[in-house]
Amino acid sequence: MPPLLIVFGGLPGTGKTTIAREVARRQRATYLRIDTIEQAIREADGLAGDIGPAGYAAAYALAEANLRLGQAVVADAVNPLAITRAAWRSAAVAAAAPILEVELLCSDQAEHRRRVEGRVVDVPGLVPPGWAAVLAREYEPWPAPHLVIDTATASPDEAVDRVCAAIEARRYLSS
Repeated sequence: MPPLLIVFGGLPGTGKTTIAREVARRQRATYLRIDTIEQAIREADGLAGDIGPAGYAAAYALAEANLRLGQAVVADAVNPLAITRAAWRSAAVAAAAPILEVELLCSDQAEHRRRVEGRVVDVPGLVPPGWAAVLAREYEPWPAPHLVIDTATASPDEAVDRVCAAIEARRYLSS
């Protein structure tokens, strides 16, 4: 199978990590989670709070390197800005690999809030954003064609199945 970059995005609490991890497992892909990378940078440098673009920059480089090795790569990040999404596309182009962009949203605000407020943190030391921070976060629309999944109406298994079907279609078109 040729390499493929699968980039997840969406606000915190939409199910990105749950779905991206399972997609990575099923596809036997390299899994890059921005939360993990950013927390490791904070701990290594004794930093607190915002570390700027360092986590994303590291992830772009790791994605490109793994794509060049022929690996599929799953990137799990909020990807709130057009510039972050463009950087993932640039990594794919540099490695001559196709890309599948997946945006997760939760259209049920009460459910979304419940998820944000009830999250169990699985990255030691990571402090997840609260509901007010999620609502206040800058999040630009995705103008480029991409797969959109509403996790208020699709179960995690259904969402994973939809992403995996899109991956197979993308690989078929790329070969």
